Amino acid sequence: MAYSANSPAGKVVQDVLNDLPGLVAVAVVDITSGMALASHSNSPAINPETAAAYNTEVVKQKQKAMSALKLTGENIEDILITLTNQFHLIKLAGNKFIYLVVNSRETNLAIAREVLRSSSASLN
Repeated sequence: MAYSANSPAGKVVQDVLNDLPGLVAVAVVDITSGMALASHSNSPAINPETAAAYNTEVVKQKQKAMSALKLTGENIEDILITLTNQFHLIKLAGNKFIYLVVNSRETNLAIAREVLRSSSASLN
């Protein structure tokens, strides 16, 4: 999916690309629909639109689990999934989330989380 840097979602994608140029993929996703509002991939192996749909289910299931556990007053800030060579990060921002994939050997996790935190502020 191409993105326009004039839209809020497109601006977030561009900001993340500027701050983490070696990323694997990034998408801004609407939680309600599971649709990517803007996305970019540096890898032909990762389709951010497909990942957006599946990761929307991850978010929804975690929200259901929190409800079942009666974790009132708690909100999901982010979700980290570690793979052999990649970090997959989901940063929630209202009814949207930013999905980020980075190489775990080339990217500092703390820096990636900070980039997501600062970028997510512009989605609210």
